[in-house]
Amino acid sequence: MSSAYELDRKHVFHSWSAQAEITPMVITAARGSYVWDADDRRYLDFSSQLVFTNIGHQHPRVVAAIKEQADRLCTIAPQHANEQRSQAAALIAGLAPDGFEKVFFTNGGADANEHAVRMARLHTGRFKVLTAYRSYHGGTQTAINLTGDPRRWPNDTATAGAVHFFGPFLYRSEFHATTPEEECERALHHLARTIEAEGPDTIAAILLETIPGTAGIFEPPPGYLAGVRELCDRHGIVLILDEVMAGFGRAGTWLALDRYGVTPDLITFAKGVNSGYVPLGGVIISDPIADTFAHRPYPGGLTYSGHPLATAAAVATIHTMRDEGIVENAERLGREVFGPGLAELAQRHPCVGDVRGVGAFWAIDLVADRTTRAMLEPTALGEVVAGCKAAGMLPFSNTNRIHLVPPCTMSEEEAREGLAILDDALKAGDVHARA
Repeated sequence: MSSAYELDRKHVFHSWSAQAEITPMVITAARGSYVWDADDRRYLDFSSQLVFTNIGHQHPRVVAAIKEQADRLCTIAPQHANEQRSQAAALIAGLAPDGFEKVFFTNGGADANEHAVRMARLHTGRFKVLTAYRSYHGGTQTAINLTGDPRRWPNDTATAGAVHFFGPFLYRSEFHATTPEEECERALHHLARTIEAEGPDTIAAILLETIPGTAGIFEPPPGYLAGVRELCDRHGIVLILDEVMAGFGRAGTWLALDRYGVTPDLITFAKGVNSGYVPLGGVIISDPIADTFAHRPYPGGLTYSGHPLATAAAVATIHTMRDEGIVENAERLGREVFGPGLAELAQRHPCVGDVRGVGAFWAIDLVADRTTRAMLEPTALGEVVAGCKAAGMLPFSNTNRIHLVPPCTMSEEEAREGLAILDDALKAGDVHARA
């Protein structure tokens, strides 16, 4: 084992892990769609690490921008104006719908959601926030309470003002729906009743991932987000769309919300804004909410808000994505490679219950029984993941799913290579599945 591994095991405390039960892979280098381990073995990175290297690893334009900024000015406090911070804010606001001019910078997605909720509460004078059970909004205290997945349970104080509801997800419908139209109508009815039962005048915001990511990558059915927008308008509730994972090309559009024609009141972002090269997140603020704090101090801030190295990376990332057609490439990969390719895998493998996604944002729902949709057991999923790694591909896995979330820069050849590796690895899941 390398000294890096030994030092890690002695001193590094890892996220979401039982520390004595893990054997982290040592990554020594990365470029484009690939990473290398300590044995100099190359892997196709179909995880984008934690779904953030949207422009791939070590893009030379972004690396050069970080180096240039480091030579000029490594850091500056957030109360000052800075060229890179200003340019990044302007570029990011320009990607939002009309009526969004201000950007509040954070260090990542969790604190972006924390601050969006704070803004909504101060703007409305209310406290409760409604979020979906199938969701992930971050690991800080408010964000983890707003999260819907089981990682919330050990951290849930039941005092954070979070109220959960079931969002639409047709493959595993909570509403006995059989069509997208039924799922949309019944999910909206359920949300409307939740609002009524909680008291509309107590609810500051509804926070939704535009396309839920960690929970399973499932698009909202047509009309759902528009229906949520109408409920928010009816009751004076702020609508926050979490674009931390789905934004900046991942869904084949600049922001995932571009697919649905719905304008929220606040938009949170992180990850793909600069491919995670330097930590950065933020809130894009609609004009009415920004006006709330025109003459009233906003009671929040971060020492590294709008850090020059991070915002320089964001500026270079956005320009590079435009110049190189990276968003368009992600859309094309989804339409021409992943969509058709995964549909073929679903026909061949009994363990594949459902495939779904857009752009460079796909999930494969693995099942032990297609009829009952019983989830594939963790040990069987582990065999599939191990097969992928043994063949030189790093997938993203969660619960009973494999997520295919490669860099948006991935070539068609690389994408097809990854699908071929997955095709072979799924045979391990088929052994545990009944068609």
